[in-house]
Amino acid sequence: MKFAPYLSFQGDCERAFQFYEHCFGGKLGPLFRFAGTPMAEQVPKEWADKIMHGSVSVAGYELMGADVLPSQFETPKGFTLSIQLQSTSEAKRIFAELAKEGEVVVALQKTFWIALFGQVIDRFHIPWMINCG
Repeated sequence: MKFAPYLSFQGDCERAFQFYEHCFGGKLGPLFRFAGTPMAEQVPKEWADKIMHGSVSVAGYELMGADVLPSQFETPKGFTLSIQLQSTSEAKRIFAELAKEGEVVVALQKTFWIALFGQVIDRFHIPWMINCG
C-alpha cells in the first residue's frame, strides 16, 4: 500500500509541480489538461489548458494534483506535508525556496527534538513541515 497526497490548486497546478520538480529535485509526470477530455465541458473555455490531473515524483514518492474551479477551490487546511531531511544545508535551501512568496509559519530553527524544524505555506497555499536531523 502507498499513500500519495492529492493537492488542489486554483489554476496554477502546472507552475506548482514545475516548482516542486526544481525545489525537490523531482521528476514531472504527465500533465493531463481538461481540453480533449470528457471533463472539458465541465469547465469554462479559458480553463481548457488547466491541469485535470498531474503528478511529480520525488525520492520515490508521488505528489498528485489538479486545478479546481475557483468556485470550488478551498485553501488547504487540516494537513501539512512533512519532509524529513538529513542535510542541514538542504533543509535550509528547501525551506527558503518554499518560503519565497509564501508565508513562514515557524522559522527554521533548532529545537529540543531535532536539529532543524520549520513550517511554511508555499506560494501555492500548500503547508509544509521541514524536519532535519
